[in-house]
Amino acid sequence: MELDRPTHSLMIGYIAWLFGFIGAHRFYYGKPISGTIYFFTLGIFFIGWIVDLFLIPSMDREAEIRYIPGPIDYNVAWLLLVFLGMFGVHRLYMGKVWTGILYMLTFGLCGLGYIYDMWTLNDQLTLINGQSGGNRTLRSA
Repeated sequence: MELDRPTHSLMIGYIAWLFGFIGAHRFYYGKPISGTIYFFTLGIFFIGWIVDLFLIPSMDREAEIRYIPGPIDYNVAWLLLVFLGMFGVHRLYMGKVWTGILYMLTFGLCGLGYIYDMWTLNDQLTLINGQSGGNRTLRSA
């Protein structure tokens, strides 16, 4: 059943951790404030980045509790945002056609829209998946 699918992947979390000194894994797991702090301090001078190696499993569990699964896959959306976000491909995937086209024409609104989506992508996906019938109570434990 589609709703049994996890929202985030531990493997992708660890891959993002490789770039965690710029906050990648923290953005992925829905922690934009600490992700931004990591970005500007190189993972709090690499110390926080190393500590996070051990914290990723708990961040993954928190994300599973917090975000709603559904037809829009979080992992696909995040990969599209990271690699093609400046062109709005992740927005097209989410069904936001007009803003996807706008991102294409403005290079992600000159990068500001890209940063906005790094901060809010998990919440945007939860809203979309919640509206399309995603329901936590149907997920297996």
